[in-house]
Amino acid sequence: MRNIIILGITLIFLTSCGNDEKPKVIYPENEEIETTELKKDSTLIEIADIPIHIDSTKYLIHPIGEYRMYGSRGKVYFGSSSYGSGSFSITNFDRYEITGNLHNLKFQQLDSDNLTSLTTKNIRIKSITFLRDIFDNTKKQILIYRVLDKDTNRDNELDDNDVETLYISNIDGSQFEKLTSEFQEFIDWKQLGIKNRIYFRSIEDTNKNGEFDKDDKVHYQYVDFNNDKRIVTEYKPI
Repeated sequence: MRNIIILGITLIFLTSCGNDEKPKVIYPENEEIETTELKKDSTLIEIADIPIHIDSTKYLIHPIGEYRMYGSRGKVYFGSSSYGSGSFSITNFDRYEITGNLHNLKFQQLDSDNLTSLTTKNIRIKSITFLRDIFDNTKKQILIYRVLDKDTNRDNELDDNDVETLYISNIDGSQFEKLTSEFQEFIDWKQLGIKNRIYFRSIEDTNKNGEFDKDDKVHYQYVDFNNDKRIVTEYKPI
């Protein structure tokens, strides 16, 4: 009976330890967190997807991601690190949105063979959206990105356990800029063509406990594309 009790206590202890979650942010004492250069995984290779063309634009977009090699006894199989085995595709494309787990993008003008990289930084791109309504109204061709750009929890990985951010660029990848503030977790965004704006929300870890919860502050912001400069404006609906 005593052994059973000891075993039960041990299992409870191990379970509780296994459920401990690291905070999303571990704040530096005197310097900003830099994106960690990840160790190369020998089972992953870099691969580009078939280029994507968004209608009404003059550019092809080449998604760059990773592919996993696995197998035994000399047989090698392939599987996308984004969508699992059985397909060489690393992205999904639905009209004006590209989704995946991408490391970079390359842009190619339709009348050229030259490719231009979006960034040289070590980031993960979760989605890219073309602002069709903004284009219809202003003729400005803009892309919006959901991005993981820093190893905020310092576990030497860029994944969903890190803070997600919001970025913007032109259709050719130029002026790739961050819209959310440092260490603020991106919540959501929406395009409002009637105002030629995008609205977005982010949350600030005001008590600096490394987590985002009910005690933290939600920021409400927008970018107005009626202006030539992309200025993030905060507003207070509540």
